[in-house]
Amino acid sequence: MSHTAHIRSHRKPRRSASSLAMRAGVAGGVLSTLAVAGAAGSANAAEPVTQTLELPTLTADLATQAAQSADATQQAAANYQLQAERDAAAAKAAKQAKADLADAKQKAADAKKKAEEAARKDAAERASRSTTRIALTADDTSGSTSASTGTSTGSSTATGSAAAVISFVKAQLGKAYVSGATGPSAYDCSGLVQTAFKQVGVSLPRVSQDQSTAGTQVSLSNLQPGDILYWGSAGSAYHVAVYVGDGMFVGAQNPSSGVSEHPLSYDQPTGAVRVL
Repeated sequence: MSHTAHIRSHRKPRRSASSLAMRAGVAGGVLSTLAVAGAAGSANAAEPVTQTLELPTLTADLATQAAQSADATQQAAANYQLQAERDAAAAKAAKQAKADLADAKQKAADAKKKAEEAARKDAAERASRSTTRIALTADDTSGSTSASTGTSTGSSTATGSAAAVISFVKAQLGKAYVSGATGPSAYDCSGLVQTAFKQVGVSLPRVSQDQSTAGTQVSLSNLQPGDILYWGSAGSAYHVAVYVGDGMFVGAQNPSSGVSEHPLSYDQPTGAVRVL
């Protein structure tokens, strides 16, 4: 026996032809299978993939709902703002109305107070005039009548408003005559008469024509101190003065004599009116 007979040979045993054929057949089958599978995969890859995408549809719905919610929120905010503006305007209007009502009430109260004061003053003036007329009537009965003029020349004693008028016009004696003047340093005839009666609260027209019809017409035979004398026709008189009693009158005569006192015979008047 050879000394190497016990050593196994490393050389692979030779496969038989049948074994190799079988393996080649198996490999070919596998490769054929893989080729078919690859072809099928290529064919499948070329076809479009049809899928039902629920997620994009859901996302669009959510976006629409979000937009609608934002619009509703914006509209609600606008409504709240409009209501707030209306409430503010209503509150402002109510406040103004309350202030206007208070102002109207105050004005009404002031007007009522003034009317009451005017009524009291008028009543007092009427009472004073009545007293004056009574006194002047009594004085007139003791007066004398001028034979040359037939005009009453009653006593110059006067009280109340008539006395105040006479006192005023006499205080103006010697002042200048200026056409259109109403005092205090100069007068024309109607300006002196108007200002004198204003001292006792009697408002007379400004010109002699209107003053000659301002009161009750009285005859020259029944004159009382404080009567207004006029020259010319009633309503178209061209001169006026104040009768001060005792057959005398005071008037702003002309630029040369100014405010002066004269007897009735100096310039016989046409008529007279009584306002006191």
